[in-house]
Amino acid sequence: MKKIRKIALVELQTFFYSPVAWLILIVFAFQAGMIFTDIFGASVRNQELKFSLSNLTVTITRGTFGKIQEYLYFYIPLLTMSLMSRELGSGSIKLLYSSPVTNRQIILGKYAAMLAYGFVMMVVVGILVAWAALTVKDFDLPVALSGMLGLYLLLAAYAAIGLFMSSLTSYQVVAAMGTLAVLAALNLVKRVGQEYDFIREITWWLSINGRADEFINGLICSEDVLYFVIVPALFLSLSILRLGATRQKSRWHLSLARYVGAFLVAILAGYVTSRPSLMAFHDATRTKQLTLTPPSQQIISRVKGALKMTVYVNALDRNLSAALPRARKADMERFARYTRFKPEMEVKYVYYYTNPGDQGLERRYPGLSLERMVGQVCRAWDADSTIFKPLVDIEKEVDLAPEGYRLVRLLERESGEKTFLRMFDDMTRYPSEAEISAALKRLVIKPPLVAFLAGHGERDINDAGDRGYYRFSANKHARTALVNQGFDCVTIDLGDEVPADVNVLVVADPRRPIPADERERLQRYISQGGNLLLLGDLRGQEVVNPLVAPLGLRFLPGQLVRYPKEVEKEPVENVGSLSAGRGAAPPRQNVSPDFIRASLDRRAAGLSRLHESLYNITRGGTARVAMPGCLAIEQGDDTGYSVIPFFTTDPADTWNELHTTNFIDDTARLEISRGEERRAHAAGLALTRAMGERQQKIIVLGDADCLSNERVGGVNSNFVMAMFLWFSDDALPVDVRRPATPDNAIFSSGSGVKMARNVLMFIFPSLLLLASLILWLRRRGR
Repeated sequence: MKKIRKIALVELQTFFYSPVAWLILIVFAFQAGMIFTDIFGASVRNQELKFSLSNLTVTITRGTFGKIQEYLYFYIPLLTMSLMSRELGSGSIKLLYSSPVTNRQIILGKYAAMLAYGFVMMVVVGILVAWAALTVKDFDLPVALSGMLGLYLLLAAYAAIGLFMSSLTSYQVVAAMGTLAVLAALNLVKRVGQEYDFIREITWWLSINGRADEFINGLICSEDVLYFVIVPALFLSLSILRLGATRQKSRWHLSLARYVGAFLVAILAGYVTSRPSLMAFHDATRTKQLTLTPPSQQIISRVKGALKMTVYVNALDRNLSAALPRARKADMERFARYTRFKPEMEVKYVYYYTNPGDQGLERRYPGLSLERMVGQVCRAWDADSTIFKPLVDIEKEVDLAPEGYRLVRLLERESGEKTFLRMFDDMTRYPSEAEISAALKRLVIKPPLVAFLAGHGERDINDAGDRGYYRFSANKHARTALVNQGFDCVTIDLGDEVPADVNVLVVADPRRPIPADERERLQRYISQGGNLLLLGDLRGQEVVNPLVAPLGLRFLPGQLVRYPKEVEKEPVENVGSLSAGRGAAPPRQNVSPDFIRASLDRRAAGLSRLHESLYNITRGGTARVAMPGCLAIEQGDDTGYSVIPFFTTDPADTWNELHTTNFIDDTARLEISRGEERRAHAAGLALTRAMGERQQKIIVLGDADCLSNERVGGVNSNFVMAMFLWFSDDALPVDVRRPATPDNAIFSSGSGVKMARNVLMFIFPSLLLLASLILWLRRRGR
């Protein structure tokens, strides 16, 4: 150990007595300071522009460390190129051979010097972290330390590779170029052999590309830590073997066998340590952002026994590239947080072909058979067409017709429960934690059944038109649709009693009166404690009022209108100028006055966790639910329900218009003499009643368009999720929200950014330059 330390000290002296090491350190400090101050300054600027900030620690450290990681690739070869090449070129290696030191001591001593130099580089990074910790509110220091650990381990791996390449040649430039070549190969090797199962595992593990990313994000994984032990150990072993081969001549095939043996041992160790069942994790983030949320963890813990995921891939589907053999590892990375808690999950890919109903196929490949289409597609994607089977070969094991022959995953427990996990028609495409956890929960509970009443002109869950309810309910390729959030959706009529397994009955804007016998069945369902979502709409009061009368509610005649105060040029309640109780007409506005934007009432915030979150969002007026053509709801006699205002309108600019119906050619005016009054109106009410050990839940809304295909999206979609989370007793949708991070402010301004730039980019590198000059002058004086 003493000899290793002495060799390391001598090498460090050589480093710092040469201008190269100092120049690299100065340039590194300048570049790191520039990267940090750019990202830090952007956050300060956003704060001064009054944008909301969050998770600043990750924002600053990820941006800074990510860029530094890219530049390490160029620094290390310049340092390591002389470690052994200098000894070989000058002949001083013979002195080492003749001294009482072993090959292992020589290599480890020089490697220790590189580790010490790398530690100095991390001190430079630590100064940036210290600056951020002093200026960012509630700075998450463990995340920054995790990122620094990742950078240091990456630097150590680069150093071992550079040391090995330096031991191969006496030419320093050749050693540097060889190091760059090996690093490039290790960055690109994950693309090699991805079509073959075992080779895929080896080359994916061997790749150094992105190995420090999880550290930088704040997740320390045993696989990554051991990678940075195994790979440096491999190249250090190769360096020792190389010195042994030159120090004591041996046959080339014996040397080759030793090299291959060391490589195979490293590969075997890497393969074993990359098995999910052997991995360990530590999430360094304050809110555990890189770990499944507690609700998802509870779900996966309830999936007892074996779990199998079969991915069905159609060669003619638009999502083909996401699950080709060469994309499997990247595909499975999306489920890494789940395999962390369920490492024994089995994954199987099944490839087939059929027309998924894409009319564009016939236009793109006119006159071609399906087989020839598959051949064309596989040639374009450079894929093996022989892996795709005809549809008939897999129809016996699964029916994919209801899924439209799209790329889909079948989750299956050994006890027989099955459910599909789908891709979606949005920018993200892939299922997120909410959809994956909802699918898994369907395996451990009886999925809640949402029944939509039909037969009287109600909104249809199979209607994809503007007024239909397809998008939020039964659209299998819409992320927020109920069927992708764990629910089952069906259509029923009232020819018979409402089935006992219905969890929520939706009565959406019936346009024709419901016969008395069917209305009795509906009332029996309600009186027995059934949950209900009832939506009225314009010119439908006479149909829905008999349904809500037993609840003590009534839809008022007319409709709600809104004239914001900010567009009024003169008062609309000028009583002195009224001749027939009519006020002056307000000026035109950009939004039609019957387009109501209702807010979640503060009294409804306690219905569920999501309701509380939505109220916090909307109470500032930044987001409200769109309810075009909305009816006001009035509460009458007490019928035993607790009534909670759900959606309410702004009392300053809303009234119930009783006469005007054409808002294009006519203008609504507040008519006080006819009973119109500007005040807060209920656009939605929630009713609850204790039914034994459970609670009956009812929501009545004054607008059915708010859930239509045209309107459901954005805030409206969030309210849909909130309503059904309440209906399901917080079971579904799975609540994957995380607590807000407290590091949401920076104690700095524009002048502070200038000071940071001056200190970190100029003063600190200048001090390093001064230190190098002092050391050079002292050495010259001696």
